[in-house]
Amino acid sequence: MPNQAQPAGAQDVAPMEVTLRALVLGVLIGCVMAIANVYLGLFAGMTVSASIPAAVISMGILRGLMRTGTVLENNIVQTIASAGESLAAGIIFTMPALVIAGVWSDFDFWTTTLVSITGGLLGVLFMIPLRKPMIVEDKELTYPEGVACAKVLKAGEGGTGGMFLIFTGLVVAGLIKLATDAVSLMGGQIKYAFAVGKAHFFGGLLAAPALVGVGVIVGLNIAVLVFLGGAISWVVAGPVLTSIDYEGVLSGASEAGVVTGDVEGAVKPHLRFLGVGAMIVGGLWSIYMIRGGIRRGLQETIGSYKASMGSDVRPARTESDMEPKWIALLLLATTLIVFGLYFRVTEQSLAVAGLATVLMIVCAFFFVAVAAYIVGLVGSSNSPVSGMTICSVLFTAAFVALFGYRGEIAILATMGVAGVVCCAACTSGDVCQDLKTGHMVGATPKKQQWCEVVGVVTASFVMWFALTLLHNAYGIGTDAHLSPEKQGHMLEAPQAQLFANLMKGFFGEEKLPWGLVTTGMLVAIAIIAVDQFVLRPRQSRFRMHVMPVAVGMYLPFGLTTAILLGGLLTWLAGRNAPSKEARSRGLERGVILASGLIAGEAIAGVLNAIPKALKMKDIEWIENTTVLTVVSVVVMTGLSAWIVRTARPLRA
Repeated sequence: MPNQAQPAGAQDVAPMEVTLRALVLGVLIGCVMAIANVYLGLFAGMTVSASIPAAVISMGILRGLMRTGTVLENNIVQTIASAGESLAAGIIFTMPALVIAGVWSDFDFWTTTLVSITGGLLGVLFMIPLRKPMIVEDKELTYPEGVACAKVLKAGEGGTGGMFLIFTGLVVAGLIKLATDAVSLMGGQIKYAFAVGKAHFFGGLLAAPALVGVGVIVGLNIAVLVFLGGAISWVVAGPVLTSIDYEGVLSGASEAGVVTGDVEGAVKPHLRFLGVGAMIVGGLWSIYMIRGGIRRGLQETIGSYKASMGSDVRPARTESDMEPKWIALLLLATTLIVFGLYFRVTEQSLAVAGLATVLMIVCAFFFVAVAAYIVGLVGSSNSPVSGMTICSVLFTAAFVALFGYRGEIAILATMGVAGVVCCAACTSGDVCQDLKTGHMVGATPKKQQWCEVVGVVTASFVMWFALTLLHNAYGIGTDAHLSPEKQGHMLEAPQAQLFANLMKGFFGEEKLPWGLVTTGMLVAIAIIAVDQFVLRPRQSRFRMHVMPVAVGMYLPFGLTTAILLGGLLTWLAGRNAPSKEARSRGLERGVILASGLIAGEAIAGVLNAIPKALKMKDIEWIENTTVLTVVSVVVMTGLSAWIVRTARPLRA
């Protein structure tokens, strides 16, 4: 059996696997997708996997254009690429919080880079002993993204056709982004607002292909939940706050302010605290719901570590993992680097650095085991990484406060731990999927694991560049440092704003508006109650997950409606499918196109950030807002029709 240790034999003879062109292509795709996910995560609070897009691009280049690529080479490309992009969520959820909280005036290069590298390495290294018991032997854990990617690699699906879809989507989305932000050929959003007495209502749709692509990928259920969160904030809570003039939100705003966004801008900071409360409850609930998986994951982790220490049998090629001596050496080096990093950022406080390092190791080990088990059950897209990070932040903050630390040093220690832990959890989930893909296509696990290390290290060096460029151009969580003419395109960074608000409330001088936070908590509890006592007993296909609703409560309404549009398009395309298989194949094409749309808008957004960061004046070719809106409606209608046609089920 291939999952048992065997002497040297047929399995030790491998075709081309780790080649120079595979390494270079994997690193390039990984860095590009990492930058794209940084932009997307800051923009919409969500990231997407790069495995299938990377596999399709790799097959298109190596097998389609060069006509010499092997399945194992393509697998190495997607392994490196997906390892790099998985770090984006860990970084954008945590590091921007230090800027938003005012601890940093801008992003620190070495802190950002080393948090990314060390967190990613811990995610890879802690996962290695779990490969055999969780990925090979445990039949309950399916690792859906890994299986899907393996099917694409085996069948050779996509090829130049799939690559054409990705690059066409990339170009179209890039042009739309430049038309809205760089030269003003179409409106960035279709927006409306009105007032009934003092109650102000807001609505709209962002003309953002990336957000529509996110909706296509996450599907209708999650898209509806994100929209529901936005509706709770902007259709219910917003009008209530304006009707009672909460904290003077209407002060200085005229009726014209409804159109210009003055009232909307005044209400938004208060609505975010509803999202804070909902996210806290959602994070704790997600951990509670996977308590069985946590127990099983920890048991398998401890057992696999013991088993790996006592094994002297030389495994077959397809079962060979990174040698224990290298794992131990890299773990030691990573721990020392983390300690040195914490020592540096906490103003050479040996006690705080030591405490933070211990907390980081404990949390990283725990959540890597949790993430490895959970992504096997529900996939990486549904893994509650935000919830894990919230729990890590609360756990670390409690210990830091217990030892009497306050102010910036406490915030740095807490977010330093959270950053490494979040990167480790995100990376470990991706490693699981990659190793599952490799197991199904006959790859060498040891080579994949070293390539994960390469992907993590190389992609880490683009994180600071992407964050700094986007912050200087758009503002991350705050645009107060920008000139007046540059304001208004802020990247929301919902998770980072959550952590910044918590840190300022725990360790700073600011007081959290506990009334709004508590209201958000009660909303989350109500959602959980509906899900558990109404939908679950009926075995409903539609479920009320808390975290997507909480993210929607944090985002501008126009973002949530764009995500909903993508989910509706997916449903519309597949509603008359002749079979489940036909619907699945059509959806795969839709996902490939959506990946291109996401990458295209993100890359264009980063490129457009360069002149903005250099304070260059925007070009406004069309100034009539009515014309801009009409163009936006036409373009988004055409884009929607294209997505539906692409994702329509293929008949046999």
